[in-house]
Amino acid sequence: MKLARCLSGAAACVLSVALAAVMSLSSAEPARADQTGLRAADPSVLRVGGTYVAVQSTGGGIAVRQAPSTAGLAAAPARQVWSDTRGLGEVWAPEVVRDGGRYYIYFAAGRGAAHRMYVISSNSPDSGYTAETKLALPDDKWAIDGTLFTFNGQRWFVWSGWAGDTNVEQNLYIVRMSSPTTPTGPRHVISQPREPWERVVGNPFINEGPEPIKDPNGQLHITYSANGSWSDQYCIADLRLRAGGDPTYVWDWYKSNGCLFGSHRATMMPGWDPTLHVDGPGHHTFVLLDGDINTSPPAGPSFPSMFHAVPKGTPYAWENRYWYTGTFAWWGNTTYSRANVPGAPSDTGWSLKFFE
Repeated sequence: MKLARCLSGAAACVLSVALAAVMSLSSAEPARADQTGLRAADPSVLRVGGTYVAVQSTGGGIAVRQAPSTAGLAAAPARQVWSDTRGLGEVWAPEVVRDGGRYYIYFAAGRGAAHRMYVISSNSPDSGYTAETKLALPDDKWAIDGTLFTFNGQRWFVWSGWAGDTNVEQNLYIVRMSSPTTPTGPRHVISQPREPWERVVGNPFINEGPEPIKDPNGQLHITYSANGSWSDQYCIADLRLRAGGDPTYVWDWYKSNGCLFGSHRATMMPGWDPTLHVDGPGHHTFVLLDGDINTSPPAGPSFPSMFHAVPKGTPYAWENRYWYTGTFAWWGNTTYSRANVPGAPSDTGWSLKFFE
């Protein structure tokens, strides 16, 4: 682990060094993730009181697990809460959200270009879910990996999708929501896979698995996965909304200058090191209280996360992915610049460190 570079004077140096010291004191077992016994992808986990609630796709539906710790989820019984009785097709990457005390599970279903986002809901985490409802996302294009969050009192939905009807690249889009199930207004693109480090693997080039979180300054971040999930180049990067920025305006978002969590040094952001124990970490979840970004952790301590990856020394393939428990912490005084736009302004603020 390297200290963040001091980019704006002595005070920033003090902040970075102090933050690193607090982080090292706060982690009982730093820098080592634990492979769970769950051979699966796309974890989504939130904490409700002392219980951790996780969702995963199963052969023809969605299952929920509950345990007193993230490490205990793999051994917890999987309770089927929804089945694809209408033959929608492949069921991908369910995301569990809690809004107004009710549980919502968003998931993609379909075949080929027919993938769209759906939602089910219940007052209980593992029973009583409604039948699926297709989200009426604007433009009705291919859509996966969607999730709901509230920022500055407004509900938002963010997902990965296509601009048109062909599989050229997967962009990240955002839309306002008038309720947990009702989009309102147009969709807005906030990220496209156009940086060299996120185009190492293509056909298509991808930005997917968006996960919202709020930093200690109250700024919105959406971390996401880049490069093909079928490759060990898969990694996690970050979008940071500038202070006071408009979430619907693409130029108010600043992208990390490389992967923040990945297994290849050539694609890592300067000052961030590649993984030691896993290959292709991606599609992660921040394990937040009630899944609410307004409960995002403060600067200093490290907090739990989960992600999927393949153990080093194992052939990289979808069937070899496991859920891992890990941690993350905020990392201050980090500049994101638009490397491909000469003369464009940069933005300095909080970034994230992910730990195996």
